[in-house]
Amino acid sequence: MKKIFTLLAAILLAAPMLAGGNVQRPKLVVGLMVDQMRWDYLYYYYPQFGTDGLRRLVDEGYSYENTLINYVPTVTAIGHSSVYTGSVPALTGIAGNNFVKDGKQVYCCDDDNVRSVGSNSKEGKMSPRNLLASGIGDQLRIATDFKGKVIGIALKDRAAILPAGHAANAAYWWDQSAGHFITSSYYMKELPKWVKDINKKIQTKPGTNVKTSVPGVTKTFQMAEAAIDGEQLGQDSITDLLAMSVSSTDAIGHQYGTRGQENHDVYMELDRQVGLFLKFLDEKVGRGNYLLFLTADHGAAHNPNFLKAHNLPSGGLNTWGKDSWLNSRLPQLEKETGISPLVTGVDAGRIYLNRAAIAKSGKKLADVKQQMIETLEQDSNIFYVVDYDKVLTTSLPSRLREMIVNGYNKKRSGDLFYVPRPDWEDVSNAADYRGTSHGLWNPTDAHIPFVLFGWQIPHGQTAEPTHIVDIAPTICELLHIQMPNECIGDAKLPK
Repeated sequence: MKKIFTLLAAILLAAPMLAGGNVQRPKLVVGLMVDQMRWDYLYYYYPQFGTDGLRRLVDEGYSYENTLINYVPTVTAIGHSSVYTGSVPALTGIAGNNFVKDGKQVYCCDDDNVRSVGSNSKEGKMSPRNLLASGIGDQLRIATDFKGKVIGIALKDRAAILPAGHAANAAYWWDQSAGHFITSSYYMKELPKWVKDINKKIQTKPGTNVKTSVPGVTKTFQMAEAAIDGEQLGQDSITDLLAMSVSSTDAIGHQYGTRGQENHDVYMELDRQVGLFLKFLDEKVGRGNYLLFLTADHGAAHNPNFLKAHNLPSGGLNTWGKDSWLNSRLPQLEKETGISPLVTGVDAGRIYLNRAAIAKSGKKLADVKQQMIETLEQDSNIFYVVDYDKVLTTSLPSRLREMIVNGYNKKRSGDLFYVPRPDWEDVSNAADYRGTSHGLWNPTDAHIPFVLFGWQIPHGQTAEPTHIVDIAPTICELLHIQMPNECIGDAKLPK
């Protein structure tokens, strides 16, 4: 009798999901990533948002208010890949926008085995092959026997390619030299007619940098709507995925910072476009038939001059060029070690040592690392310089230790990682500098929005600790599909 009751309970629980003999899923999933969107922008700009855009997402959706990135560095390529894979650089291989692969400096999406489709430039020589993990789109393709469509769209190539995944039908990004959207031969031999048509409508003069302009937001949403129409996304019973990312917010933030008219204007346009897009989805796919999630790849720190003007401790920490804080100390280190060049690269907090030269000198790598750590930590603006191979035995706050470990890919991340003072970003220290950056472990860079909206999503919010790697398993759980193959996050369903 007990077994009968157990069986009946299981049937009743499964009934809603299996109504009509089919697994219940939305017709369309839309992943909307906003590059460099701090979590608090949802509330800082809330009074100025219209009622049908970002405010609608907050007022009707379910917000995970305490969503944090759990790795460093917090940069674009890693953020986009981690959201969709539910994993971290240690496993995905996407260790940064740029990293070392097989001993060579590479860009995250570089692929010399493909060609541009839609232009004659090198901008299309891109693919997801450097990504070692599957993503939401790959799992959806498998679950639907490759009948569900997956499309990636962004101005940045990496923001379109990495979220779309390996098995995507297509990814499209903006070629500045051509003035329109392109793709690569990884996906197809020729642009579809609908892409050619939208390119004619929104194209710019070749060389125009739309990524640093408010119209870049508009063009991204125009392309997204064209994709839904052109590919008939969400128009049948098989779930499709549109992975779109807004890139202009990042470029404008880097140039003008987190405050001021420029940042205000780009977020007002984002809000307007989200409102128009939701109306389009309501009419095209049907209200309640689509699932949308809003998130970001990282946040950003406030401009150091802005903070100092209000008596908040801050400063620029230049890491680029001959005047960087590291380069000023290298002559001393190279003289002491007898190794030159000692460093082959510095990127997003990671230091790549010249291992070949160290080996040739007869010195032990561990000894050279320790010597560098002791010298570099003498800088008052540097809290820690960490040997990646000894993170677990280094005296660090547990959260920071975990973030460094998660961000370390042994074959791609270099040798040392430095942690500066909070609000000492990798930016200019010039008195007239207005911009900002990101990449650090601090909440300014690591606290991101995550809002679910639409299909079977109740209104509400939670302050439960959530991480960027929880987004993919949450979406997969809602779709009743397997989570990506290197996922380390947990599904956090709305309550």
